[in-house]
Amino acid sequence: MLARTLLALATLAGAFGLPPPTIAYSGDGQFIIQKVDFNRNKTIAGLVSPAYLPGAKSTSAAPKPAKSAIPAVDAVQDATPAVTLTPAWDYGGSKKVRGVNIGGWLVAEPWITPSLFDNTGDNRVIDEWTFGQYVSDAKSRLQKHWDTWITENDFSQIAAAGLNHVRIPIGYWAFDTSAGEPYVKGSQYSYLKKAIGWASKHNIKVMVDLHGLPGSQNGFDNSGRKGSITWPNDSNNSARAKKILTTMAKDFATAQYNNTVTIIQAANEPFMVGGPSNMQSYTKQFFRDAYGTIRYDAVQGAQSNIVVGLHDGFEGLSYWSGFMPSPQYQQVLMDQHIYTVFSPQEVSQSKSSRFKQICSHRNDIKNNQGNLWTVIGEWTVAPTDCAKYLNGRGVGARYDGSYPGSSYVGDCSTKTGDGSNFSSSYKAFLAQMFATQISVYETGSGWIMWTWKTEQAADWDYQRGLAGGWIPKKLDNPSNVQC
Repeated sequence: MLARTLLALATLAGAFGLPPPTIAYSGDGQFIIQKVDFNRNKTIAGLVSPAYLPGAKSTSAAPKPAKSAIPAVDAVQDATPAVTLTPAWDYGGSKKVRGVNIGGWLVAEPWITPSLFDNTGDNRVIDEWTFGQYVSDAKSRLQKHWDTWITENDFSQIAAAGLNHVRIPIGYWAFDTSAGEPYVKGSQYSYLKKAIGWASKHNIKVMVDLHGLPGSQNGFDNSGRKGSITWPNDSNNSARAKKILTTMAKDFATAQYNNTVTIIQAANEPFMVGGPSNMQSYTKQFFRDAYGTIRYDAVQGAQSNIVVGLHDGFEGLSYWSGFMPSPQYQQVLMDQHIYTVFSPQEVSQSKSSRFKQICSHRNDIKNNQGNLWTVIGEWTVAPTDCAKYLNGRGVGARYDGSYPGSSYVGDCSTKTGDGSNFSSSYKAFLAQMFATQISVYETGSGWIMWTWKTEQAADWDYQRGLAGGWIPKKLDNPSNVQC
């Protein structure tokens, strides 16, 4: 097949008095015929599916070649039979994803572990960038945090709670600080692999989430650096991220990990509804490139069955209709995050309005499930933004009016903390929030709640929810669903 394609290209090149073509990987799951004019370095041909290259398995996951000036490429594109890839978990099946995020561990967040940041004694430390920048013993502090915040016992408890997935965030700086970033580049990746081992032991599937990208994809502290979004300002940012995805894809495609790591998520919460003008186009192209990286770079001469995870970029699910369509692309999953606490209108709304807002997602999720597998990969039972530092270290809450420009709605002291002062009626409301959301989100592939545990935000804490009774161990047929 390759010979026929090259013969046709060579014939066409000869007709133009040009040297024979060469082939290079385009980075998006396709190969490009290039360099037919060494003097002008132009490309005159189109994209060629990996199915036409030696050693590659033909599969319907391989994007078809683009229309080009070379008829021979299109003439042979349908000649090879397809192979359907099978993931280690059927995200389109009847068994639903039920999981928790391992938040605040390998990507530290001030609101999940306030003491880690407060104990620095430096108010300038608001994220991992400033942690590395201003804390002289940052590496040893973070090492202790990695050692103690999450252990195998957590995975044992997660499994005992009837959960089958975890989503584990990790930042790009765990792999690469080559641009001179002050982050601590330590042993985060080793801890991630250790956690995957614990997950395997307890029969839990893992979604590995590249939570922070070079340049920050959203300007949030959970991207590693709070402030400006410069992710799409430099093509090297995408190249660095793809290199990290290649590293993980190769490692997690091996027999040791492949049955446990079922999803690699290319990016968390890229802020596509704002930021630089090229944010949408840059990130969508990165997603295409990430697909090629995860699918084709992981296994020599074959294709990886790891699911490629995307994020909706806050655009909403319908925005992605027709993106990465089957059968050209296989095993693509869309992650959406649903919160009802990050605006004055949301924290002040009535219970019935809040449930109406949550229930309105049911049809969107159901419809998108037919387009891309859909998981609600972050959500909470919390109805307020009262948790300490939730809006950033040193920043107040909208609910009690301490957030800049907000107005008082109520007292935060009974809405967050360790949960010991929660009233029975508030716990009953949290139980309704849990039951209603899992019912709605299982319209798609399922859900992964944010987060497993916190130091002092019980309203966001799955572990404390179990102990406090507003999260049940029995997850089938939830009661108290409000829609």
